[in-house]
Amino acid sequence: MRVLVPLLRTGWGWRAWAPAAARLPPGTSTGPGPHRAMALYRTEERGQPYTPDYRLFFKNVAGDYISPFHDIPLRVDSTEENGIPTKRARNDEYETLFNMVVEVPRWTNAKMEIATKEPLNPIKQDTKDGKLRYVANVFPHKGYIWNYGALPQTWEDPCRKDNSTDCCGDNDPIDVCEIGSKVLSCGEVIRVKILGILALIDQGETDWKIIAINVNDPEASKFHDIDDVKKYKPGYLEATLNWLRFYKVPEGKPENQFAFNGEFKNKAFALEVIKSTHECWKALLMKKCDGGAINCTNVQVCDSPFHCTQEEARSIVELVSSSLNKESNEEDTEQVWHFLGK
Repeated sequence: MRVLVPLLRTGWGWRAWAPAAARLPPGTSTGPGPHRAMALYRTEERGQPYTPDYRLFFKNVAGDYISPFHDIPLRVDSTEENGIPTKRARNDEYETLFNMVVEVPRWTNAKMEIATKEPLNPIKQDTKDGKLRYVANVFPHKGYIWNYGALPQTWEDPCRKDNSTDCCGDNDPIDVCEIGSKVLSCGEVIRVKILGILALIDQGETDWKIIAINVNDPEASKFHDIDDVKKYKPGYLEATLNWLRFYKVPEGKPENQFAFNGEFKNKAFALEVIKSTHECWKALLMKKCDGGAINCTNVQVCDSPFHCTQEEARSIVELVSSSLNKESNEEDTEQVWHFLGK
């Protein structure tokens, strides 16, 4: 018998509630420490990696297919942890923890992204003119210099002009550059501390870049705001600015521009941007604005007009080829270094 799971609105993040025991997969340990994340999500590959047909679908702990864009809550629940109410005094920063969906592991080149225009929004490799896209290696960097991904339940509205940049959004979830020491995996869902934000202007569109750190990183306790990145990881913000400025130049495109003369804004500023993009996402999912080609199919936001049943979600996934060759290797990846003159 299928159990209907009621939806609770918890601040910024909408989530489906279930008893703690139901959310904890068999054999999973909660582990020590206040921020030990449970394995609430898992992934399922469809198609051949490094081909246009490859898709990475998401499941919740019950094994039901979900959308990483719409069904994973933005904000980590601050009222309970592992099913137990938290003591707010234990760590005030718990109030500003967010879920991040990892799309691109650090030091890799394949441009993986949430497929915003496909039902259930699996991760796929981006293509252009029928060819798979790889980010260029611009000396001295190899691939992406952070774990790169997105905050779920956010949307940069392409019809809404941002007051601080005077440009409209780029029609995607808000991007995250995770600066921790661990190389993560494509499809991981981690909890991050927000540290700051950078306003990239990409072809006239606002493309915010959140600077964050995995809450389970060994050094996470040192980081509270953007100045801590300057203090404990000197050169990283400068490298981030240069990477984002030049990464499209090898494709023959001009350098990217930035609002605020490339200044990184602090955590408080970043939280306001996240809040705004979450409100845009809510309007999108409730059909209160024109989302264009964005696919809003979801499983857990029960009062959304785009809500679907688990049976319908399963049918969507089954339409995608399941052939998978574990012997496959990355092909046609960017292996050369580009040296850019001044």
